[in-house]
Amino acid sequence: MSFGGLRNLAIAVALGAASAAAASEDDALVGAYDAYRAGDAIRFARHAGDLEAHPLSPWLDYWRLAMRLEDAAPADVSEFLARHRNTYVAELLRGDWLRLTGKRGDWQEFNREVRAYPRDDLEIRCYGWSSRLERDDDSAFAEAREMWLLPSELPEGCARLADTMVTRERLGVTEIWKRVRVLFEHGQITAAKTALGYLPRGEAPDERLLAEAARQPKRFFARLPRTLERRPAREVAVLAAVRYARNDPKATAALLEGALGERLPRADLEYLWARVAHEGAREHLPEALDWYAHAGDAELPDHALAWKVRAALRAGQWSTVRDTIDRMSAAARQEATWTYWYGRALAALGEPDGSRAYFLRIAGQPDFYGLLATEELGYVVTPPETMHEPSDEEVEAARRDPGLARALELIRLGIRTEGVREWLFSIRSLDDTRLLAAAELARRAGVYDRAISTADRTERLHNFALRYPVPFRDVFGEYARTQGLDEAWVMGLVRQESRFIAEARSSQGAAGLMQVMPRTARFVAAKIGLRNYRPASVTDIETNVTLGTGYLKMVLDQLGHPVLASAAYNAGPARARRWRDPERALEGAIYAETIPFGETRDYVKKVTANAVFYAAMLEKKLTPIKARLGTIAPRSAAEPVEDELP
Repeated sequence: MSFGGLRNLAIAVALGAASAAAASEDDALVGAYDAYRAGDAIRFARHAGDLEAHPLSPWLDYWRLAMRLEDAAPADVSEFLARHRNTYVAELLRGDWLRLTGKRGDWQEFNREVRAYPRDDLEIRCYGWSSRLERDDDSAFAEAREMWLLPSELPEGCARLADTMVTRERLGVTEIWKRVRVLFEHGQITAAKTALGYLPRGEAPDERLLAEAARQPKRFFARLPRTLERRPAREVAVLAAVRYARNDPKATAALLEGALGERLPRADLEYLWARVAHEGAREHLPEALDWYAHAGDAELPDHALAWKVRAALRAGQWSTVRDTIDRMSAAARQEATWTYWYGRALAALGEPDGSRAYFLRIAGQPDFYGLLATEELGYVVTPPETMHEPSDEEVEAARRDPGLARALELIRLGIRTEGVREWLFSIRSLDDTRLLAAAELARRAGVYDRAISTADRTERLHNFALRYPVPFRDVFGEYARTQGLDEAWVMGLVRQESRFIAEARSSQGAAGLMQVMPRTARFVAAKIGLRNYRPASVTDIETNVTLGTGYLKMVLDQLGHPVLASAAYNAGPARARRWRDPERALEGAIYAETIPFGETRDYVKKVTANAVFYAAMLEKKLTPIKARLGTIAPRSAAEPVEDELP
């Protein structure tokens, strides 16, 4: 063998050894992470022993200490925090330590560390209030009331604080029932039972009637107790009506107009009319606005007022839109959604100057309502012609950032949740230039979701090529053309579905770039005659795009409008059809805003806005967002009620 051949062989052997060593390191790191999650300190030590000076050594230190935190001394924690100062793992451990010391009631240690904790963590806030109460600072009671009406089970620290508030008589029977009502409104029945445990024995409801009110409210009202004079019985009847309204607002309204309404105090009756109206608005019932009128002066939170606005939008009652937004909190009124619709209401009511002022507040923002407001002012939004391009030096500086490097390494190893959190911590205070450099670093690594979300954060310098990347464009372009679909719309949908992460999987089982559900994948594969389809191949890029665009074409052909098809892709064709008005056409923007599911409502708006920008970038075509939204035709009684497509 020649000298050159020997040299090439030596290089190949060296490269192979390096590759094997890297794979071994990866296996050890993932093994250490799995051992940490299992709480297996012995297995963790075995894996971590093979990882000297690893880039993720701060995480190894965190996992090692977190597993024994209950037995750790304050000095151990202080040493860790000092060694890893200004890192995400330090913030993570400090939060763990604060929850542990709060649980123990070690207020001296808790107060020493809480000042350095920047996050707004509900449980840690509750421990902070408990600490103040230990120092006889009763002003903490007033602040702590905000957590009492949260519509969910309280974390341990807040539950302990609630115990204290009840014991010290800062939460009485009325406040307890108020929390129970909020929990019933949101379907949190188990949490409601926990709250009811705070009632004095003589104020507690009949458990059998309560269970029936929660599970079978219709049956409860068929055997309504003879008297509702005692508060427990009356409150259970109110809770049963709250539950019944979720399933059948019309039947509940009939009860309120009949015997039940006659037996309830005015305040309870108005509260229930507001609940019936809320559920009716979500079901797009024409009676909803009349039901809101029956609610009188009942105090409505912002989310309930939002549904009154949506009911008024569908009914074309612009004065009600204006007046209801006026009742929202200052923070809600400043949201782009209600700023836009307030401007529209003023325009419809003959106040063009006031309308223009509202549109100017949000015009130019690269989102759904920013685009609509800009068009109301007579312009069409285009991506800026001059965009900031990060230099190689700026990207290299980002590459050297330890936090960004750790984040990308965690994501590469499949430890994605921790990687994303590390990334968010690392970019939290970057200026526009450094944000775009970090976004470009993520793009080059193929971590498109981080590239998009990071580029989205800039305020003055922008790069729309990073905000709206086009990976796999050859695949998307080919299948969009094959199916006769608008490529910009497909790209906009994928940006919202998976952020172009090919291996993405949702908690419901949706997979791949186009987040195809298993049942949908089987149906489409059979329908289009996809040979050799196997469920394991659903994240393969071409297979996934074949199935996803095939399904999108099916729902578009069935529903006839991209806005309806977008809604159907997320929530199913039957729902998308049902959300139309049965009697009149709706503006596409009103249809989108009045979708009952918050996730689908947000989804349709973002997909539509994404398509505007992708069309401008890919095709140099300026399509106004109003043209994309168009008009949604009335619902036909002859259409199928159930889904023909999965």
